[in-house]
Amino acid sequence: MTDFAVTDDKVRLHVEDTSEGTPIVFIHEFGGDQRSWEPQVRYFSRRYRCITFNARGYPPSDVPEDVSQYSQVRAVDDIRDVMDHFKIARAHIVGLSMGGFAALHFGMAYPDRALSLVVASAGYGAEKKFEDYFKEVSLEVADQFESQGSESFSHTYGMAASRVPFLLKDPSGWSEFRRMLGEHSAKGSAHTMRGVQAERPSLYDLEDSLGKITAPTLVVVGDEDDHCLKPGIFLKRAIPACGLHVLPKTGHTINLEEPDLFNCGLAEFFAMVEEDRWLPRDPRSKPSEIMKTR
Repeated sequence: MTDFAVTDDKVRLHVEDTSEGTPIVFIHEFGGDQRSWEPQVRYFSRRYRCITFNARGYPPSDVPEDVSQYSQVRAVDDIRDVMDHFKIARAHIVGLSMGGFAALHFGMAYPDRALSLVVASAGYGAEKKFEDYFKEVSLEVADQFESQGSESFSHTYGMAASRVPFLLKDPSGWSEFRRMLGEHSAKGSAHTMRGVQAERPSLYDLEDSLGKITAPTLVVVGDEDDHCLKPGIFLKRAIPACGLHVLPKTGHTINLEEPDLFNCGLAEFFAMVEEDRWLPRDPRSKPSEIMKTR
C-alpha cells in the first residue's frame, strides 16, 4: 500500500506498507531512497510488515524550501510520525548511513518505540580528526548538486571510494543505484546535505547517551568502508546490547552490494531479539582481560 504520512510540521512523506507481522521500518541513506530497500522488503515481507518511506527532500515526498526544516532531530521525528501514521507502537528500526544515524538517534530519543536498532554503514563525519573536513565536503557536495543538477553530479558522487566495491561486484546494480540517485531533487539533496549531514554531531560526542540505549542493537559495516570501521567498533563498545557484523570486501552500499549476507545477518538478529536472547555483554567477559590465571 502506498500513501502519504503527514509530519507534525506539515510535510508529506511518501510511505509504502508491505505485508503483515511484526513491523520493520527502513530508513534510507543519502544516496538512496525507499526503492533502495527493495531486496530487503522482498525478503522480510514473507514474515514481517515492512515500512519504507522517502525522507523529506526526496520526491514524491515534499521538498521543503527552507533548509531549517532539515536536521538530524527532524529526521528522527519523521520516523516517529511515519510510525504514528500507521499506528505502530514499536518496530525494528533499520537504517543505512544517513538512515543509520537517524535510527541510532531514534533509539536515544524514543527508547520505548524501538524493538531493536540496526545501524548500518554509519560513521561518516564521526571521526574527530575528519570532523571539519566532512562538514566542508558536505557543503561542497550540496553546492555541486545545485550547480550541476542531480543527474550530472550523480556520476561523480556515485564513484566515491566506498561505492567502488559495489561497482566492481555488480555493475548493473551500481548503474541502477546511480540512475536513481540522478532522479533525486537537487534542492532536496542540497538541503539534506546542509541541514542534516553537515550539522549532525559526532558519535564520539554522544558516548554517555549511547551508553543509555536500551534497545538491542546490531551495527553492520563493510571492511572497505573505511570511515565506518572505527566508528562501528566505537558503537559496539559504547552501546550495552550491541553486536558488530563486518562484511568482508564490502563498501558503503552494503544492503545492495551484499543483499544475501545483509538479510541473513538481520534475520538472525531479529530472531535473537524476539526470543530475548540478544543481551548486554556479560560482566564476567571483561574487555581488559587476556587470560585468566586464578
